[in-house]
Amino acid sequence: MSVEEDRKKAREKLKGICGVYRICDGDPSRLCQGQTYGRKLGLGGVGSGASFTNNVLALKKIKLKMKTIEADFEPNTESTFLGNKIIAPIMAASVSGVNSFGGNDVITEKELCRAIVLGCKDAGTIGFRGDTYTYSLENTFGLDAIAEAKGWGIKICKPRKQETLIEVFKRAEKIGVLAVGVDVDGCGSVIMAKHNAHVYKKTTEELKELVKSTKLPFIVKGIMCVADAKAAFEAGAKAIVVSNHGGRVVDHSPGTVDVLPKIVGAVKDKGTILVDGGIRSGY
Repeated sequence: MSVEEDRKKAREKLKGICGVYRICDGDPSRLCQGQTYGRKLGLGGVGSGASFTNNVLALKKIKLKMKTIEADFEPNTESTFLGNKIIAPIMAASVSGVNSFGGNDVITEKELCRAIVLGCKDAGTIGFRGDTYTYSLENTFGLDAIAEAKGWGIKICKPRKQETLIEVFKRAEKIGVLAVGVDVDGCGSVIMAKHNAHVYKKTTEELKELVKSTKLPFIVKGIMCVADAKAAFEAGAKAIVVSNHGGRVVDHSPGTVDVLPKIVGAVKDKGTILVDGGIRSGY
């Protein structure tokens, strides 16, 4: 199946929700923006959608130098993450809860998790799996998919109660996942609270407790300033993800690539730094 065939099928399933445009940039004319403005989570951005759009605009500022007169060679894109070899420094983000739009007729959470985790493994990279209000200690769609992939995946949780997170990390250890973590920017999720899946801000000491609770490498996702980056590594994180939750938690935040240089300059010797937001393809 070609990309265009995939898009056609997606347009049918997401009619009235997402236009499946060739460019996903949060432009006010896009179908999703009319659907999601003012919602705390969704296909577009929170409030005016500015944070969602800023991620894309920040990337547009970066230009590539074209130089072709030199000896021919085959580029090697291989990299490693936390000691694991991957085909390129590109991994799938911990997107979850997409069946909130259109329901299971679009895709079930189990199908989504399997597609991302197993697809990434087949492609030679790593799939991150997230967390949403439909997840619980009983419904572990992400961990189930990672278990099917023989542990080849990473589990990121919302900042739930400490005891809940520690229990999830114990299960992740038994499965043999590559790493675990918390997306600290999820603390503002109204949809989680509405479904009695409460989330909380985490202190450096609380993050330290989580790090000490598991033998697995720990990742802190949702870093948008130098202070939080330093705090995450002080707590013992092996990696951080510079992320504004896809522009879905705070309106009018800068694009992730806008804040990346300062963060890298401050903590580049402390651990691995990843970034997401607005990245749609390799072109």
